Amino acid sequence: MAFKYPAARRDESKVDDHHGTKICDPYTWLEDPDSAETMAFVEEQNKLTMPYLEQCAVRAQFHQRLTELYDHPKYSCPYKRGKRYFYFHNKGLQNQEVLYVQDSLDGAATVFFDPNTLSEDGTVALRMGRLSEECEYFAYGLSSSGSDWVTINFMKGDDLTILPDVLERVKFSCLAWTHEAKGIFYNCYPRQEGKTDGTETTCNVNQKLYYHVIGTKQSEDILVAEFPEHPKWHSSVTVRCEPVNQLWYCNLQQLPNGITGLLPWVKLVDNFDAQYSYVTNEGTVFTFHSNLDAPRYCLINIDIQKADRQHWTTLIPQHDKDVLGLVSCVNQHHLLVNYLHDVKDILQVYELSTGQLVRDLPLGVGAVLGVSCKKKHSEFFYKFTSFTTPGIIYHCDLSDATPEPRVFREVEVKGIKQEDYETNQDGTKIPMFLVHTKGLKKEGTHPVFLYGYGGFEHSLQPHYNVAYLLFVRHLGGILAVANIRGGGEYGLTWHKEYLIQEKYTTASRIAINGASNGGLLVAACVNQRPDLFGCAVAEVGVMDMLKFHKFTIGHAWTTDYGCADDPEEFKWLIKYSPLHNLPQPPYSGPPFPAVLLLTGDHDDRVVPLHTLKYCAALQQGVGRSPGQRQPLMVRVDTRSGHGAGKPTAKAILEDTHIYCFIAETLGLSWKE
Repeated sequence: MAFKYPAARRDESKVDDHHGTKICDPYTWLEDPDSAETMAFVEEQNKLTMPYLEQCAVRAQFHQRLTELYDHPKYSCPYKRGKRYFYFHNKGLQNQEVLYVQDSLDGAATVFFDPNTLSEDGTVALRMGRLSEECEYFAYGLSSSGSDWVTINFMKGDDLTILPDVLERVKFSCLAWTHEAKGIFYNCYPRQEGKTDGTETTCNVNQKLYYHVIGTKQSEDILVAEFPEHPKWHSSVTVRCEPVNQLWYCNLQQLPNGITGLLPWVKLVDNFDAQYSYVTNEGTVFTFHSNLDAPRYCLINIDIQKADRQHWTTLIPQHDKDVLGLVSCVNQHHLLVNYLHDVKDILQVYELSTGQLVRDLPLGVGAVLGVSCKKKHSEFFYKFTSFTTPGIIYHCDLSDATPEPRVFREVEVKGIKQEDYETNQDGTKIPMFLVHTKGLKKEGTHPVFLYGYGGFEHSLQPHYNVAYLLFVRHLGGILAVANIRGGGEYGLTWHKEYLIQEKYTTASRIAINGASNGGLLVAACVNQRPDLFGCAVAEVGVMDMLKFHKFTIGHAWTTDYGCADDPEEFKWLIKYSPLHNLPQPPYSGPPFPAVLLLTGDHDDRVVPLHTLKYCAALQQGVGRSPGQRQPLMVRVDTRSGHGAGKPTAKAILEDTHIYCFIAETLGLSWKE
């Protein structure tokens, strides 16, 4: 059936000059989230989309089954602070995970912090938290409605008394206690005009590093580092889009009067040639995880008393093929080392002093979801997951005579039998995971859910997702996760052809999906080859590649994408920018697949204007074509952001809408 889309005003007078090339931007008005016209546009779009999603044939069954399978206990790895153990736990359908504490691993657990008490709908989330070394204090950062803005609060670790200290305007921040727990380092932005609630588009610049002393006001906090000549720099390691950084240090013990102002930083590395991530140190010898002359990463030692690069040594060299990932110090003189081998995790123990391998730790075909350890403790925990394994937590104590990891906690989901599913990985240059029911016949007709990301050094490893398994089990589908590099379409096209050539499916039965950078990937693929897909779901995508750097934290992504302000990079971006490569009316080319765009009104990472402008142009250019029968829709969620901290209820409803849209537009029916 044909769809009547809301009218979106085109302002042809809005023309930008990019190095002599005139580019019309007729939907610039959608960049103002607070205008009456933008709000009316969003309301009209949701009036079209939401009834369609709610009437989808499999909607009720999918939502009910998804809710049932979500309702299982979830645990994080325990971690030790002082003499107590802490871990996060969700009983099943709680909107937010709860932080528990216990005196021993087999002792009774009690609630330490429960963010579910802070809002009725679960939209206040614990986004960051840090206990001081001996549990004197707990610093916790809360965000509302999915925004990246965080407010830091404090409470005592013994009697849970809430302290009056409050830190605001915090975003992309570190939290680092001093050893004596008198204060904490954090990052924040200066005050700005307008809102800072997650609905604004203002560029985030001039972040500063502060030191807060417990019991004082934020206005009294001590500025310890700033970069006025480089307003886009971050002094936090929480957000980094290009794998390079400078490396400065300061010996706090050598400050005669303590922390009183800008710290006397020693610039160990003052360029951006490589990345250096602190692992541990033995006196003045510091160990860093680095990609210095090692694109697959290595471990290097730097003695700060002999800091010249000629004295640096390699502790663990770069592997011939595998990528060196997470590294942590444990038991004083051991390293837990995680390697990525063909997108599957390997976990090993090494000697800190020599860099020699001690032993492998048992892992199936999947991913390490978390590691918990401290250098001064002999024990550690690690959590394993896969497409069909919700979570196994292992515990190991290296002080034992014969230390062996044991299963500390394993989660089972009623109604999901691992033996019913099969996971394969093709052995070609570009890896891809395929998950389907056992004994699947290659008839060329199976629906496929193809997921991709391809950017910012982010690998898509096997992970448990109930919605994936429902698509496989009850919609007769195949899950395909393509591990493409950097968002290159050649990788996705190759996988697309592979799935058809191997007779898994056909073009009209493929649904592609991606989020954020993956949303950009989906939209770019649909623009270029609309005939290759039956359905496309793009979540919180970066769609305007000529202006993304102008909004909130978008400037940080120029290291991956380039920037239209540069004449040469503009030439790259204009060729694939989703917004600027949509057909112009009247369109007479091949029909587009069904398209569902998703965004949140408090997404201050990839601001909603990307999705709204792309939607308006898509409906105008393609939606009015006589041959376009499949829907082109957008779902704008309220009190929702980029994804982090999303309440369970919202996550279940969002997945339901995505998969019932796919089922409806591909003509899939529910199979018991």
